[in-house]
Order: sequence, then C-alpha cells, then structure tokens
Amino acid sequence: MLDSASSNVRVPSVGLMVDLLGDQDRHLRAIEAAFPEATIVARGTDVLFSGNTKAADSARTVISELLLMIQQGASLDDDGVRRVIEMVNDDVTSPSEVLSEVVPVGRGKVIRPKTQGQRAYIDAIRDNTLVFSIGPAGTGKTYLAMAAAVEALTSGAVRRMILTRPAVEAGERLGFLPGDLEAKINPYLRPLYDALYDMMGPDEVARAMERGDIEIAPLAYMRGRTLNDAIVILDEAQNTSRAQMKMFLTRLGFNSKMIITGDVTQVDLPRDLGTGLDDARRILGNVPDVAMVQLTSADVVRHRIVAAVIEAYEAVEQKRKRR
Repeated sequence: MLDSASSNVRVPSVGLMVDLLGDQDRHLRAIEAAFPEATIVARGTDVLFSGNTKAADSARTVISELLLMIQQGASLDDDGVRRVIEMVNDDVTSPSEVLSEVVPVGRGKVIRPKTQGQRAYIDAIRDNTLVFSIGPAGTGKTYLAMAAAVEALTSGAVRRMILTRPAVEAGERLGFLPGDLEAKINPYLRPLYDALYDMMGPDEVARAMERGDIEIAPLAYMRGRTLNDAIVILDEAQNTSRAQMKMFLTRLGFNSKMIITGDVTQVDLPRDLGTGLDDARRILGNVPDVAMVQLTSADVVRHRIVAAVIEAYEAVEQKRKRR
C-alpha cells in the first residue's frame, strides 16, 4: 500500500485564493493533472492535500510557491503554473524566487526570468563584467541581455548601449542585397530593434538613438574603438571568426560591461573556419570576472514544441558524433 499523508496550506484571503486557483479553478486542475496520486481540495481559505506522500508533498510545494509569487505581485498564468510544476519536479529549491526576479526596463514594465537557467543568466550579468550566454533558439539569450542593457541605461549605470551582430547568414552576402548600406544591414539587426521596441517603445528608442544613447551597428564597425561607460551586446556570436571575437573583446573600456550571446548549433561560417565563440569559451573559461552561462532546451520559453524540436535535433547530433 502506498504511503499517505495529509497537510494543508492556508491562504490569507479569499481574493488570493481566487488568484491562486485561477479562472474556473484551471490552475488547480493543472496541479491535479500533474500529481494524480494526490488529492487536492480547496475549502474556504484552505487547500488540503492527501494521498501518496511524495505526490501530496509536491502538490503542496507547488501551491505554496504559487502563493508566494502572488503575494510578491506576480500574475499567474498557465505557463507560469506549468513552470513551477516543472521546477518542483526537478527539485529546484525555490521556484517563486526564480520567477519573481525582475529586470525593470522603464515605463513601469519589468522583464522576469522564466526558468532557473534564465535567473542564473541575469545574476551572471549583474555580477560580472564579461558574460557569455550560449544556448539554443528560444532560451531568451538576446532578450534578457537587451533587458539588462535597457535597465543599465535607464538607471544611469552606463551612458550608452551598444548592440552589434556579425553580418553573416546562410546563402547570402551583403554585396548581393539591394539598397544602400543601411538597407543591407537592417535585416541582420531587426531582432535587436524588435526587442528594444517591445521594452522601450519605438518613439523612445528613436529619441535615444538620436541622442547617441543607443547605437546599433554591424560588428565590423567596432574596430579601432574603445567602448567606455557602456553596456555592449554581441548577438549571434557563433558567426564571428576568431579574429573578430578577439577584436571585439579588446574594445572593452572603463565602467563597461559586455554580453556575448550565441548558439553553437547555428553556425553560418564555413566549416573549416572555426568560430570565435568556441575559441573564447575555451580560452576564457577560468578568467576572473568572466561568466559562461549555458542555457538548454529546458530554458526555451517559446511554444512548448520548440523545446521538443531542439531535443530531437540534439539527439540526432549526438548519434552522429558517436559514429
């Protein structure tokens, strides 16, 4: 016979109970589905748990963490509830602490990490001068770096935000694209503009760029410069050569911070060239004030099937390496 246990969580008010359970109790239903061996009963301002000890304890932990999030001002949605359940199943110590961290980006808006890996990424940015974030698509590498940059700029920690990417992509080169130089490079920089518009709004971004507070340019434009009092993001770093990466890293000036993001599975350089990102990861791994953050499919925050797609491709790649 399975061990059984009974316990409860007391919710301070009826209003908090409504937020906790969700519209038509949908959050409660999701927790019941995740822990079918536990019996969960909401009664008044109490949530009661019984059944299999491990399942009941896990369900109670999920409810407790969700309640903490609500009390800290977070709004619960289906995705947030699912992530707390996953973290409890993965024995993450405090899911509410992970998901309640905020990065203020102005206009009363905040960006929150959605996984333990993303929280570690934000902490690394705040604690180090040079941060490498490596992981698959959809893990928030660029978006969280942009949020940290906006926070640093709007808080006055730095005077400038500089965003750059290598102008390389599969199958085409700039010379074959129509238009002047600005028209040629805009497609490469569009993801950076999109993130900025989402956080600051198009009008404020335009004003900041006119003042020179925000600069977006191809990596080649960084040569010969010293970047003081700035937060600098190099996106898509897997497409840098070794020489380009060294050039970029040596632009670092006083009171500045650099964030380098990339996905080593999406390299558009010739196979025999090697990448500056891999080179830097190998050379700088033990240098003080340099952080290497590895994000995985568990940190994907796009549609849930994206994580499954990434895992499927990773499995195939591992099989090829073993041959």
